[in-house]
Order: sequence, then structure tokens, then C-alpha cells
Amino acid sequence: MTYRLWALLLFLSTMGVCWLLGGWAGYRMLEQEGQEESFRYSQLVANELKRYRPIPELMAEHPLLESVLREPGDQSLVLQANQEMQRMAEIVGSSDVYLMDRTGYTIAASNYRRQDSFIGRQFDYRPYFQQAMASGGSAVYFALGTTSDIRGLYFSHPVKATDGGILGVIAVKVQVDELESQWQRPDLLHDSEMAVLDGGGISFLASRDSWLYRDFEPASQAQTPNLRYPKRDLAPIPIETLSQPWGVSDRSRKVLISEGETPAEFLSIRSPLPKMDWSLQVMIGTQPVMWIRLQFLVGGFLAFIGVFLTWLYLRERYRREAELAQRGEQLERRVAERTADLENSNRQLLEEIRQREEAQNELKETQQELIQAAKLAVLGQMSAGLNHEMNQPLTAIQTYARNSRRFLERGEGAMVDANLQEIQNLCQKMAEMTRQFKVFARKSEGPPAPVDLRQSVDAALKIIAAQSNSEGVGIRWQRPDDPVMIHGDLIRIEQVMVNLIANAVQAVEGADQPEVLIDVLADADGWQCRVRDNGTGLPADTEQVFEPFFTTKSMKQGLGLGLSISRQIVDALGGTLTGHNRSDGPGAEFILTLTRREAME
Repeated sequence: MTYRLWALLLFLSTMGVCWLLGGWAGYRMLEQEGQEESFRYSQLVANELKRYRPIPELMAEHPLLESVLREPGDQSLVLQANQEMQRMAEIVGSSDVYLMDRTGYTIAASNYRRQDSFIGRQFDYRPYFQQAMASGGSAVYFALGTTSDIRGLYFSHPVKATDGGILGVIAVKVQVDELESQWQRPDLLHDSEMAVLDGGGISFLASRDSWLYRDFEPASQAQTPNLRYPKRDLAPIPIETLSQPWGVSDRSRKVLISEGETPAEFLSIRSPLPKMDWSLQVMIGTQPVMWIRLQFLVGGFLAFIGVFLTWLYLRERYRREAELAQRGEQLERRVAERTADLENSNRQLLEEIRQREEAQNELKETQQELIQAAKLAVLGQMSAGLNHEMNQPLTAIQTYARNSRRFLERGEGAMVDANLQEIQNLCQKMAEMTRQFKVFARKSEGPPAPVDLRQSVDAALKIIAAQSNSEGVGIRWQRPDDPVMIHGDLIRIEQVMVNLIANAVQAVEGADQPEVLIDVLADADGWQCRVRDNGTGLPADTEQVFEPFFTTKSMKQGLGLGLSISRQIVDALGGTLTGHNRSDGPGAEFILTLTRREAME
């Protein structure tokens, strides 16, 4: 019996919490919808004010207005002013445009042909006239028209003479029916109402006709609105503030309106409207809150049932665990037997893995040997050029030595010293050339590391310069000023660059102006080194050139392994090597892309 009593108390507590949470969620939802509608309508009012506010100021600049104010007795000028104001009213879409002198007397108006024309009327008591005369700037006012008895926004601006003096005031009246027609209730807010209140709490725009010209703040005892709304009794609305629901902002209150046979409860959200002393009061019926609370109660009930059934399930589960423990011993014996079988299988699998690793290591060693063989093959192809490069300085050294002996016999020590300096320079040049070939011929130093791509290109160009077929080829290396740090291996990248540049030099043989272009561009997360030539270009299937033993050269120029090995080197370094024909002219273009060092860090 004890657990049943606790279950009942827990059920009642759950229902109470769900009721509170449902009210909190419901009022928050209503307030959010009301605030969104308040924001939309406030933007509409702001746009309407921005649309008409500068119009009177522009109209006041018309020279005809200054002329008619200076000579109000000239009937031809008055007629022209009436016609011009009628045209202005049609252009801006306003109901009336009229001109008053300094005393508030209306001289000209757009409705001069109507019987209720403003001409001859005195409007010096209107605030929009007084504010424009006092401030010398634009003014905005809202009121009922004393003549037309139509609600409207009045925009005014003084008409000034050339010396800055005020001659009169021009006013533009815009009806506010459009603002009221823009009130559209969302589907969720089918039971909602809206009222726009002035500074005294009087509604001059309302979604319900019976709420128009009603006092929503009877406690304020405001008397000034009677000047705005003549012939209106401004009866107070029977509204009572109940409380502020839990979870809503300070602008929201729960109110009760006792108008009609059945009092209605609303959530009232009041928001100020821009540029004016207006406020928007959105009132949403609270019936959806009850439905949300019922939904929370249903959800809480289902959750309680789920938890209760889970508890019952766990009780039954714990009872059966004892039975399962006995069966577990039997399973352990079977598992031990199965484990022995798995251990035997595991040993066999480890042996297969070891054999596979040995095969992979042998494959890697074979690939490294193939790369080294290709490197030595390149050196063999360049041997003739190297012999030519070495013979020239050796011949010069022999000549300088022979001349030095003669100068020594004559006692000309200065000439002997100059010849010895030239011999030293030539020896240094030969040492640098042999050192570069020695570095190129050795194997890679280890795993990839941060290297400067410019150094690999510089070293490759020194090796290419030793080839006899590179003479007469314009090799343009657009070397960057700043280091180009990549993730790679200096010697392997140098081998790739030697292959690419050597292929480009061979491709431009026979061209009128042979040229090889080398540059470096920044990629999204790496660097691109481009090698371009103006030769005959690649075959149609550009990927075929990376296959082993594919070549378009003679057997004396290579076996077709250079590009294949180069791609393997680049793939091992995490980069890419592609080739295609140039789109900006004849020739081919190979792009080497390597990872930027910063991206790896």
C-alpha cells in the first residue's frame, strides 16, 4: 500500500507542475505573437511617416507659394496655387493640401472646387500650425478634421522668404484608413484585437468598431483629446487589469473587458509606436492558453504512465536477474570454449597480417629503389650536358695556368694573381655544379617536413642548366619574395621538378621562341607550382601520360617512367599532380599542388 500512496502523490504533483508549465508556455506564445504583430505594425506606421514627412518641406520650396503669400489678393495667383495644390495632392496621394498665411487663414487649397473647401477657414488653433510657426521646421499631428470629420495625419512645414522670414504654412492631410486596413490577424490569433492609442489613451484606430474613440485609460482623466476628436463622447472602455502572468514581460498584462453580455479575458501587450506619442495595444484572447495547458496535462499524464510502467518493468527485471545469473554460469563455460577457438583464429589472422606488412614493406622499398633508379636515369641523360659544362671551365683553367707561368717568368705578379683568382672562381663553379648533382643523386633524408618550395625549384633549375638542350630555351622562374612553406621532402620535390622542367624543355624543341614558365600560386589550403611550355601540347587523353612506360619521345630521351614516378612521389606527400593543355595558347601545363604547412599545424 505504501508504494501506491507515493504513486498517487507523485501523480498529483506532476499534474500541478504541468498545469503551471502549460500556462507559462501558453502566455509566452501569445506574448511572442503579439510582439511580432506589434513590430510589424510599428514598422508600417514608421514607413508611412517617413513617406509623407519630407513632402511639405519640398512643397514649401515652390516659388508660387511665396508669391501668393506675398500677394493674397491676386486672384490669378490664387487660382494657380489652387490648381498646383490639387496636382500635388494627386501626385502624393493625400486627401488635402492647403496653404495658410501667418495668421492661420487658408488662402489656397486643393479642394477649392468643393463646397466644404478649406479656403477662408481659420486654423491658427491647430497644433501643427503652431508648431511649424514656432519651430520653423516640419510638424506632424493627428486629429479629426473639423470640416470633413475624417481622421487624418497632418504634415506641415513653414513657407519661408528668401531672407529666412516665415510667410505662412503649408499642410498636407493624409487619411489613416490605410493604417487600419493593414491590421491582419495571424491564423493563430483568430481571437485577437488591436487598438492604437494617442498620448491620452484614446483609441483612434481599432480592429473592432465599438472600440473606436474610446478611453482605454479612464484613470488618467485626460481632457485634451476633445480638441482632437470633436463631436465624440470618448466613453471609457470597461477594462480591468487582473494580473501579470508568469513568464511574460512588463509590457504584458492579463485584462478583463466587460463589454457585452459575456466578459472576455485578454492578454494585453502595449508597445510604443515610433516618432509619435502613440502606443499600440494588442489584446489576444486567452482561450489558447487553456488548450496548451490541457496538452501539457496530457503530456504529463503520458510521461507519468511511462515512468510508472518503467518502474514496474525494472522491478520485474531485477527479479529475473537472479534466474539469469544461474544461466550465466553455463554460458561462461560455453564462452570459454568459444574463446579458445577464437584465439586460434586470431593467431592465424596475426600471421596473415605480418605477412601482408612484410609484402607492403618490400613494395615500399621497391618503389624507393625505382624512384632512385629514375633519378639516376635522369642524371645519365644529363651526363652529356654535364660533360660539356665541365669541359669549358677545365679548358679555361688550363689556359689561365699556362698564361700565369708566362707572366711569372716576366715578373708580372699582378696578372698572375688575377689569373689565379679566375681559376679559383671556376673551381668553385665546378664544385657547386657537382655538389648539386650529388645532392640530387642521394636518397630521401626521411619523413616529410616543412620545406621551402623555392629551394627545390632553384636546385632543379641548376641541374637543368647543365643540359645541352636547355640552351636557347627561355626559362622564366617567377620566384616569390617570401618563403613558400609546404609539407614535403626537399629531395623528392626536387626530383619531381627536374622531371617536369626537363619534359617542358624537351617539349619546346623546334619551337620558334621556346619558352618555359614557372610560377607559384596560393591555393585554398596549399600552394600550386605551375610549369608551362609553348610546345606541341599533350595527347587528347591527358591522364595517359602518367601511366608507366608511356612516352611521346624517342627511346634515347627516356622510358616513360618520369611522370608516373613523379605522381607516386606527390601522392605519398599528400599532394596532387595534374597535366593538361594550356587554354591561353599552345603548349602543356603541369600543376603540382602541395599542402600548406600552416594547415598541417
